[in-house]
Amino acid sequence: MSHNYVIGFPRIGEQRELKKALESYWAKETDFCEVEKVASQLKARHWNYQKNAGIDFISSNDFSLYDNMLDTAVMLGAVPARFKGLEKEELYFAMARGNKDAVAMEMTKWFNTNYHYIVPELSTTDSYRLDASKLINEYKEAKAQGITTKINLIGPITFLGLSKRVDRGDTYEFFGKILPLYEQLIKEIATLDENITVQIDEPIFVKDIEPKVLSLIKPCYDALCNAADSVNIIVSTYFEHANEAVKVLVHTPVWGIGLDFLYGEKNFESLESIDKSGKKLIAGVVDGRNIWKNDIEATVALLEKIAQSVDKENIIVSTSSSLLHTPFTLKYEEKMDAEVKNWLSYAVEKLDELNLITKTFFGKPLSDAEQEALEANKAANESRRTSVRIHDKTVQERVANISKFERDGKYEERIAIQHAALKYEPLATTTIGSFPQTPEVRKARREFKNGIIDEATYIKAMRDYIDECVAFQEECGLEVLVHGEPERNDMVEYFGEQLQGYGFSQNGWVQSYGSRCVKPPFIYGDISRPEPMTVEWITYAQSKTEKIMKGMLTGPVTILNWSFVRDDLPRSEVSKQIAVAICDEVDDLQHAGIKIIQVDEAAFKEGYPLRSENIPTYESWAVRDFKIAVSSAKQETQIHTHMCYSEFNDIIRTIEAMDADVISIETARSGNELLKIFAEVGYKQEVGPGVYDIHSPRIPSVEEIVAQIHKLLEVLPKEQLWINPDCGLKTRKWEEVKPSLENMVKAVQIVRKELEA
Repeated sequence: MSHNYVIGFPRIGEQRELKKALESYWAKETDFCEVEKVASQLKARHWNYQKNAGIDFISSNDFSLYDNMLDTAVMLGAVPARFKGLEKEELYFAMARGNKDAVAMEMTKWFNTNYHYIVPELSTTDSYRLDASKLINEYKEAKAQGITTKINLIGPITFLGLSKRVDRGDTYEFFGKILPLYEQLIKEIATLDENITVQIDEPIFVKDIEPKVLSLIKPCYDALCNAADSVNIIVSTYFEHANEAVKVLVHTPVWGIGLDFLYGEKNFESLESIDKSGKKLIAGVVDGRNIWKNDIEATVALLEKIAQSVDKENIIVSTSSSLLHTPFTLKYEEKMDAEVKNWLSYAVEKLDELNLITKTFFGKPLSDAEQEALEANKAANESRRTSVRIHDKTVQERVANISKFERDGKYEERIAIQHAALKYEPLATTTIGSFPQTPEVRKARREFKNGIIDEATYIKAMRDYIDECVAFQEECGLEVLVHGEPERNDMVEYFGEQLQGYGFSQNGWVQSYGSRCVKPPFIYGDISRPEPMTVEWITYAQSKTEKIMKGMLTGPVTILNWSFVRDDLPRSEVSKQIAVAICDEVDDLQHAGIKIIQVDEAAFKEGYPLRSENIPTYESWAVRDFKIAVSSAKQETQIHTHMCYSEFNDIIRTIEAMDADVISIETARSGNELLKIFAEVGYKQEVGPGVYDIHSPRIPSVEEIVAQIHKLLEVLPKEQLWINPDCGLKTRKWEEVKPSLENMVKAVQIVRKELEA
């Protein structure tokens, strides 16, 4: 009997091997065969990590060279017309990253995580066909290693729900085209082995489900289960409860249902119906989204509670979601504080926890080493509960006694004062903040951190880079400048390193998209700011130009959402502590002469609950904390914010309530569609829609950007628009950035002349 289960595993590699192989290939330094070689090595290693940890259900096809939604689109032949004629890896990476002839496909957040997926594009003129070679080859690869895997798939309903139609119609109308391909796929999978398990991920089921979507579940899973008797289908959900879908799934022939009991407590309401159906319950109880060591006693108690409603022999102990959202292993954390490290568990360590939980829950005998591990787990959790490093009474009292929750003056009053003081033109040009992080910058930062160079040498290296950034921006004609952020390794980690209550890793990398990895810091205790964090760098940059220099901060909600957050305090209270620290930084910047301060809330939308019933609570404290963060700003200090990858239709009133003077947003891959809601609701504040996509290496032409600005002007007047790239330029190369920004400035000059005429 198989008793434990991992929904999915990180694929980037414990030393980011896949990232390095991909970027070397994209830079034309190696052939694609080298990428394939590294990928094969990683898959084998990851399968064996799980096998050696005693995991029963191990996945294949959870690995991807870029993204699983992109893999699914390619598998189904959902290839946009602009990429026709390309083949194999050239096609695959062009869809993800664009090329000189075609813009990349849109990218957006995977539910409420910091992972990004490629949005499939569906068209009524396309014909779809199945190519299952990737998943079949991976299954065979694992089999050759002596490991029989379950095969992971993105479910057809989730695939359609997360896709977009070129004509903006209803993607679910493609159900009749897509379902037969999935039936064909199940039949092909059935030929691989006598009995085989297929995990079909349907996370769309945890959102508020419309009746038309619910109506698709039974015909979909009746058809897939009947396609082949030898295939056991598990429908996997995560991140929230899926009670509405479960009511339908229990009346289909699916073998098992996966539910998240950490982020979807209401899933308990489905237990009785699952038990009556006799189906397997894949019980998600090991956290796939956070890094704290599992409290094994508490988890076993949770499983015993589940077992009061479901036959124990039908329970399979699982991770709550894919471990993709956690770092790889603590093995390389050699510099981390020993006490704090003992509170943590990354993906590899979670495998051992899962095995230990399974044995304890099912009453299997423990070895001496396992018994020692169980006792060590108890001690680590008790240490974390009682450590004096976690609680700071000064912070708690200050936060409890906040008296000012928003800045002075209404927007109309503030913007008039700001225009008089700042004197910028309509269609003002700027960038979002960061400039390319060159190998030299990274080397200087790394050597300073490792004690190889002294502080004076480091400061000179950073200032030299800032000088170059300022000089280039002045030369190309940008109007509101940034310092380039060479001192920042990451827009959250940089601030976390200067805040009390934060911890950091050497190797805690998590995949964000493609080869892009982030290293989130973690919050273990109360947050405070001992001293200014950015003032020295920003004021130095301002001293090098007569133009306006933006101060660049990360907002409290983004810092929270892009960190691993302590689980012993409500997230709303942790966010409030961060907001107070950022408020002090805003005040220091404006008193140092900085007139525009950007407080990025790139991850504001990312933190939204997946269920509408929970949204008002989140919006209330998230808006509260942004407003606290900027409450020290004078009326003449212009506050900007930036948001990434967001559909704004459902949160536009919340954005208004944040009351920033200017918001910049990512729109380049969406034309002017995302901008239209701002006009429809009569949004008053100024907006900077991205006019070119920074996630692609392609350089937009002047004509292309002119056309994009014309699209923006169809929606909002010039007086309300700023012109900027989609996002920060940290991940791009100078040879891409310089001509792109030069073309952007030239495009603005052309459009201004057209408007004058």
